[in-house]
Amino acid sequence: MSFLFGMSVNGLAISGHRFGFQSGPSQKKKHMLMLGGVHGDEVEGVVLANALLAALLQKDTTEFQLTLVPSFNVDGVLAKTRGNANGVDLNRNLPTKDWSPEATTPRYQPGPSPLSEPENKALVDFIEKEKPDFILSLHSWKPLLNINDPDGSSVCQQVATAIASRTGDVIEPTIGYSTPGCLGTYAGFERGIPTLTYEIERGLSPKAVIEKNLAACFDGFKKFASI
Repeated sequence: MSFLFGMSVNGLAISGHRFGFQSGPSQKKKHMLMLGGVHGDEVEGVVLANALLAALLQKDTTEFQLTLVPSFNVDGVLAKTRGNANGVDLNRNLPTKDWSPEATTPRYQPGPSPLSEPENKALVDFIEKEKPDFILSLHSWKPLLNINDPDGSSVCQQVATAIASRTGDVIEPTIGYSTPGCLGTYAGFERGIPTLTYEIERGLSPKAVIEKNLAACFDGFKKFASI
């Protein structure tokens, strides 16, 4: 089922897709939120998200509730820019305790205030209302799985290990530099929702992205379902 996840600065629809949801009374399944295209110039994540969408539309094999948003920063994806149509880095704009109005580099513009952007307002509203059990956010850089497990949880570690067993990606508890206002801090450490940042190798062709990462993603899905 497709639905309107939110609206962009330019007034475009941010589409969401649900899998594994059942109508009527049923035992609540675990719920994963998966985002692609937080940074519009990281097309590898958008490619993988859309490949997952295509596979699941053909055969829904999820054993949990999955909400998939392939192009979260839809304006940025269309313009091939990191930021949204206001030039704001959505992964520096969330209302975390460490949010800062200072941009450490021109690429990391945090916006005029925390949660100033409509895309992030939709994301925060979704998280507060639906309370997902796990968030997986697709980016691209050097191959890396950045785990943000809150105290007492090993969900990210277990899912990352399943993915890395196929891709060979390294698993790190930190991205290696300061990221104020990011999703890992907002959801992972301040809301207790395990949040995994999946950095796909940048520069791969769409075919290579899918060949290396699609089956690995489904391995991660199986692990999440088993936890």
